[in-house]
Amino acid sequence: MDPILDLSTTNWSYYTVPIAFMLVMVPHAYSIVLAGKNYDLDSPRRTEDLCAKDTSLDKAVVRRISRAKAASANGFETLSLYAAAVIAANAAKVETEAVNKLALLYLVSRAAYNFVYIHLQDNKRLAPIRSLVWLVSLYAIFALFVKAGIQTN
Repeated sequence: MDPILDLSTTNWSYYTVPIAFMLVMVPHAYSIVLAGKNYDLDSPRRTEDLCAKDTSLDKAVVRRISRAKAASANGFETLSLYAAAVIAANAAKVETEAVNKLALLYLVSRAAYNFVYIHLQDNKRLAPIRSLVWLVSLYAIFALFVKAGIQTN
């Protein structure tokens, strides 16, 4: 039986960069939906302030909007580094399967990060889970760079 995704011969890693971008945009879109009428298309950065002042919004929803925007911002902070790592690993001709697995690890960890940050942080005791999945995403990035460096030596 053939695997659904052949990680050893087909290089999927370049395709993961736009997918990673979409993963960054998902929490942003979610925050817009939650904000509803408070989303300010003219000045989107005001949305959180408008939501905080809206007494008809539940405070838990306001916090979730804020966390969704923060999750999106955090994703943008790592996205360019991730794209560079994918390019470096491919340019160095790192084994396709290793690059694909690390790229997939990055995507899964970023999706988990979004979920954990947005939905599980109402319970502050679960905050370390967010840090853990963030570290996993950084591991994937750094491992791609390290493998590229080893391959070129």
